[in-house]
Amino acid sequence: MAGFYNPVWLWGLVLIPVLAAAYHFVLKKKKREALVFSNIAFVKSALGDKQKSRRAHLLFAIVLAAIALLFIGLADPHIPLDQAKEGVNVVLAIDDSGSMQASDYPPTRLEAAKNAADTLIKNLEPSDNAGVVIFESGATTAAYLSPDKDRVRQKLGSITPKPGQTAIGDGLMLAIDMARSIPNKKSVVILLSDGVNNTGMVTVDEAVAVAQDANIQVFTVGLGSSQPVVIGYDWLGKPQNAELDEATLKSVAEKTGGRYFKSVDGQTLSEIYTGLNKVIVREPEETSIRDFFIGGALILILIELFLRYGRGRIIQ
Repeated sequence: MAGFYNPVWLWGLVLIPVLAAAYHFVLKKKKREALVFSNIAFVKSALGDKQKSRRAHLLFAIVLAAIALLFIGLADPHIPLDQAKEGVNVVLAIDDSGSMQASDYPPTRLEAAKNAADTLIKNLEPSDNAGVVIFESGATTAAYLSPDKDRVRQKLGSITPKPGQTAIGDGLMLAIDMARSIPNKKSVVILLSDGVNNTGMVTVDEAVAVAQDANIQVFTVGLGSSQPVVIGYDWLGKPQNAELDEATLKSVAEKTGGRYFKSVDGQTLSEIYTGLNKVIVREPEETSIRDFFIGGALILILIELFLRYGRGRIIQ
């Protein structure tokens, strides 16, 4: 929305009608005083011809316009641009727990997630920042938030699977902290998980509350298959299947203004990450245009000086 960062300077515009009234008063006073004298030549000189009077009015109008532009510039006006130049902070939080070693997404779930995330980062805008967080029993930074997306992709490729459980709350909290580490940018978190939050220091609700306060959107991706996937066996030899907590992921997305996506195989996962770049809304940037007004004021002052004192001046 257009507006002013320092609107108090707009009070200076009150001087414009005051100066105009003072100018008009001085002209009238000058004419009255001239009529007191009987010297016709002095009267004519004081009153001046109409052409010179119009020229004087023009120069004074230029000065008033310059003053008006100067005060508007000092008020620091800004307008939203059609395309944001500041970019977006995009942080990917990737589940790195033991279940991500399942091979229903060839070659493994984790490798499929890394490949899809790599495509997303590669297609971000040049002005965007990217970062990566991984989580299992805890959360760690895989790639710091940076405009150097090639470096981030390199760090993403080096992620290896861990045997731990799934700390969604920890992963989301660390991703939120990273997203807001570079201020004055729109920030989003893309969280991928194939499991249930079953460990960690931070609850999912606590992380969501922080995201809401920081106005950070969280897009969640649930990774699972249409058929049960065995990820291990308990001490009795009973198979343990991967469990996807869709309800939690849907709630996180809904409460933070994001969206939930369900992936059932490697192809849908790739399609989700390819489309996420289009889902991220880049809000118009509030851009200051004060320099245009201050520059316009300086140009008008130079014009006035040239017309008054320069070569071919209009006032002799």
